[in-house]
Amino acid sequence: MPKFNVMANHLVPRHSVMTHDEVEEMLSTYGIDRTKLPKILINDPCARAIGASPGDVIRIERKSPTAGTSLYYRIVVEERSVP
Repeated sequence: MPKFNVMANHLVPRHSVMTHDEVEEMLSTYGIDRTKLPKILINDPCARAIGASPGDVIRIERKSPTAGTSLYYRIVVEERSVP
């Protein structure tokens, strides 16, 4: 059975793994550290499709009819942590 490519679906926003320099610039711009970023699980279909590893930061580009393109950032974690 062929594998389904989740990233080929037009409803899935663009996901990309950020470089170290891009992450540092983004954190500096927003005045936060990595621990403040929302999390995405390593077994999330999009994280798996782009080959993300724990600790990577993913940039998600969502199209919006009113805002144009909105950027979201998530840090890849191995499993959901309990608060």
